[in-house]
Amino acid sequence: MRKASKVIITCASTGSVHTPTMSPYLPITPNEIASDALAAVEAGASILHLHARNPETGQPTQDPEIFSQFLPRIKQQSDAVINITTGGGLGMPLEQRVAAAHYAKPEVCSLNMGSMNFAAFELANKYKDWKFDWEKPYLESTYAGIYPNTFEMIDHILTHVGDAYGTKFEFECYEVGHLYNLAYFVRKGRIKPPFLIQCIFGIHGGIGADPENLMHMRTIADKLFGDDYYLSVLAVGKDQMKFLTMSTAMGGSVRVGLEDSLYIGKGELSKGSAEQVKRIRGIVEGLGLEVASPTEARDMLDLKGGDQVGF
Repeated sequence: MRKASKVIITCASTGSVHTPTMSPYLPITPNEIASDALAAVEAGASILHLHARNPETGQPTQDPEIFSQFLPRIKQQSDAVINITTGGGLGMPLEQRVAAAHYAKPEVCSLNMGSMNFAAFELANKYKDWKFDWEKPYLESTYAGIYPNTFEMIDHILTHVGDAYGTKFEFECYEVGHLYNLAYFVRKGRIKPPFLIQCIFGIHGGIGADPENLMHMRTIADKLFGDDYYLSVLAVGKDQMKFLTMSTAMGGSVRVGLEDSLYIGKGELSKGSAEQVKRIRGIVEGLGLEVASPTEARDMLDLKGGDQVGF
């Protein structure tokens, strides 16, 4: 792992799994997404990992028209690094998933490093009264569905987003096998250092949120990549802050936001992603470390710059 002089805080504001019924604070409209993201930057986030929602129903969408309603505003009011999802929403085909990246030509995109059982069906039994008809069936569909990202699909995104626009990636690894998938593309010369590996814990279908799993993922990543990569960590739900603190103590970076956890404490909904950014920033600084600014994050990851995006 490359030792970072400062900790990069990524903030993921809305995602595609949590639904409007689950929290009144989940950003849905372009204005809400922009406001949540800008507050997170003010609190200390340097990278913003962004999804979009249908403003009428809250359903995940990759429609560039919706992204165009909040990306320029965020760019105008902050110098944050913009990271656009290529995961999209559950069940979306590849062409639809990458539509926003083709519009935005961003500095960074997320890239899931393998197919997996990305399961959220248990959430369908947690709520009784739903705001919208689509929510429960959407979650239930993950019992029989699979999130596909084959080697061919990964290669397509590396070529038609990475090579085409000079975009780099947040390589999302939900299990140890995903690290080996990433190693294949590194070995083939498709990915150049330094790169950012986001290890993800607690998704049903991926590696569990056990502390020893974080240690193991770090060990295997070190074996495969040496000091060519920066480690970042996210964990979903109640395990969020525990795992982020571990990553920080190990010399890694972190990701927070309402995409990953709706809560700021036991039984207490977070009123916005900025609350979580402030919480982890306090932990980082309490450990005697510094938080990276957007400019410093760009330098660490060798990004192309915010003046070379498409919005």
